[in-house]
Amino acid sequence: MQEVLSMTYLWLKAGHIIFVIFWMAGLFIAPRQLVYMHSAAPGSPEEALWAERGATLRRVILTPALIVVWLLGLALMMTIGAWTMGWFHAKLLFVLLLSGYHGWVVATAKKMATGKRPVSEKKLRLYGEVPAVIVVVVVVLAIVKPF
Repeated sequence: MQEVLSMTYLWLKAGHIIFVIFWMAGLFIAPRQLVYMHSAAPGSPEEALWAERGATLRRVILTPALIVVWLLGLALMMTIGAWTMGWFHAKLLFVLLLSGYHGWVVATAKKMATGKRPVSEKKLRLYGEVPAVIVVVVVVLAIVKPF
């Protein structure tokens, strides 16, 4: 029985890591697409093209990956009893922040697709670095387990 549980854990972990990679790829490209859309004239064919590309990214990669990451992550949490571990609480906080960032990117993209520019291009470029910083913290917490 222990061998079955051990294999289940490894499959859950592998799936979790794979979908985190997909999610992060989407979170790295989405702000870049917003930068390109920002420079397109509101209502132009170029803006429409970037809006469609962003919608496709959200529909095909970002949202499905987010859902699978959360489902597999919660399954892993229950499998190893992570709720009792300090590092896990810190990791969960940063994953919640990253999920909030995901929501912000989606909301901003939808606003920009209607011709609004709620954030400057410079800030979009800066905000594009957020997922990289958060993922470094999350990986360190998950691998090193400092507390």
